[in-house]
Amino acid sequence: MSINKKINPVIAVIGLGYVGLPLAVEFGKFYRVIGFDTDHKRINDLLNGKDKTLEVSNNELKTVIQLTSNTLGINFTVDSTFLVDSNIKIITVPTPVDQYNNPNLSNLLKATETVAETLKKGDIIIYESTVFPGCTEEVCVPVLEKISGLKFNIDFFCGYSPERINPGDKTHTLTNIKKVTSGSTPGSAKIIDELYHSIIPAGTFLTGSIKVAEAAKVIENAQRDINIAFVNELSKIFSLLDIDTNEVLEAASTKWNFVNFKPGLVGGHCIGVDPYYLAQKAASVGYYPEIILSGRRINDGMGIYVANNIIRLMIKKGINVLNAEILVLGITFKENCPDIRNTKVIDVVKELRSYGAIITIFDPWVDCLQVAQEYGIDCLSAIPIDKKYDVITIAVSHHQFIDINYDSILKEPGVLYDVKGVLKSANVDARL
Repeated sequence: MSINKKINPVIAVIGLGYVGLPLAVEFGKFYRVIGFDTDHKRINDLLNGKDKTLEVSNNELKTVIQLTSNTLGINFTVDSTFLVDSNIKIITVPTPVDQYNNPNLSNLLKATETVAETLKKGDIIIYESTVFPGCTEEVCVPVLEKISGLKFNIDFFCGYSPERINPGDKTHTLTNIKKVTSGSTPGSAKIIDELYHSIIPAGTFLTGSIKVAEAAKVIENAQRDINIAFVNELSKIFSLLDIDTNEVLEAASTKWNFVNFKPGLVGGHCIGVDPYYLAQKAASVGYYPEIILSGRRINDGMGIYVANNIIRLMIKKGINVLNAEILVLGITFKENCPDIRNTKVIDVVKELRSYGAIITIFDPWVDCLQVAQEYGIDCLSAIPIDKKYDVITIAVSHHQFIDINYDSILKEPGVLYDVKGVLKSANVDARL
């Protein structure tokens, strides 16, 4: 690999969550890696070969730890002073929005400050966190310069390579998704591109500037958000027309150029967040986006829409909403993964609770203690076999929910509402 001869990379990955850990592990197979995170428990778990995100297998994790040497393997640490040993520093921390849907860059800025304190001449800092176009050079670089006392593109260089991790997806993984890369100078861009290319068989795509790479990331998810908003709006229309949305989509998908998106709750760390980063940047230069924010409004309102549909079905069946016992299946933001960040299932729960219903949550993928800490709600580790519920809502399409005997846990009369189309329409009272 030519890059070894050029800069003998020692790579630091700052932030070891869903994005950072798979990246650190893959680099650790070929290079010396310093895996840094401020979460002591997370580091302890990783040192013991355990990944709670389930993105990396325990065996794979233990293997790269055992490889630790002066040339390859990962050294996990909470001590930021070790970052000085690296000459490539990759920041992969979360970039959420605040309660008003404004970009929250606090994690990014803190990570940038930590990196700046260990910055040396010749170092390259690469950002993977989702940001608005211009953020790296306009927001992060001044912090790096101020704290380090070094000059951008003279003493140190930057790059941006947007993450494309899809939590829970074991098909579209880091190494088989083409990686977009960029650098602040032609020389640094080439080094960054070669570095990623050395671990990603799917290849890389080198863009002409950091801004282009930043913009590519936010529009990938904004486009998906708009497409889902379209089918969510269709589901509202078809509900009024007494037509099953999933059946319509199945029929339409027989045309070669129809793109089949499913209605649902749009949360998570990307699709439900990234459009706001682009919208805020657009507003700052005097353009107020319509389609992007319209799609966001539709998707942000789906939790309340689902809850109200459930209430209507209960009333039609004569089920008293006050103190009704409702079982919600799934609390993660998507199927078959333990990620509860920005889950919109919580919107359904809150709305149902506002009517006085008693909510029970079951999700076999999550740590119930984490759910309680994050959202202040309790969840079950198993469905009681001796209890029946007035309503069962399939909120997430975990594979474990397909074969449940719903008749054994649903009262008569009762409501079975399928948000994700897990079951056939004939077997439920309604599907989104």
